[in-house]
Amino acid sequence: MLNIERTPTNRVIVVEDNPTPINGHTAIYARVSSAEDKNNLERQKQRLLDYCAAKGYTIDKVVTEIGSGLNDKRPKLEKLLLDPSVKRIVVEHQDRFARFGINYIVKLLQMQDRTIEVINQTNDDKEDLMRDFVSIITSFCSRLYGLRRSKRQTEKLIKQLNDDAEGNQDT
Repeated sequence: MLNIERTPTNRVIVVEDNPTPINGHTAIYARVSSAEDKNNLERQKQRLLDYCAAKGYTIDKVVTEIGSGLNDKRPKLEKLLLDPSVKRIVVEHQDRFARFGINYIVKLLQMQDRTIEVINQTNDDKEDLMRDFVSIITSFCSRLYGLRRSKRQTEKLIKQLNDDAEGNQDT
């Protein structure tokens, strides 16, 4: 029989009878993709805090970040992953933590007796797949346009250097 509690917003939280103690700090990590989702970031953070309170976890760090899940240079997440005192990282959905490669991160953290706890394990594979597809296309387009801009800047610089070299030959 499951021991459940309901939050004021009517969410169901399953309470473990004997939660496994983890010695060390607990951190929550919340992320949204864009600044337009800032309100969702606050709601996500609050849901994480409510969950941890229901589980009896003491929160030592609250980390919120705005950035793409495909971006592997998220400074706040990097700092959290590099902090060995953080033994448990709690996230709402797996994709809030990372779009790809999460299993590798989990394995590496396990080697340090650390864990990632994902509270909502539900999978909407079709919706997730479409979101990932759009994110990948967006990322590639950004990189492509950046490369084009870089190529144009390089061509402009080469033309300017050639023009300067021709101008110096005339004198």
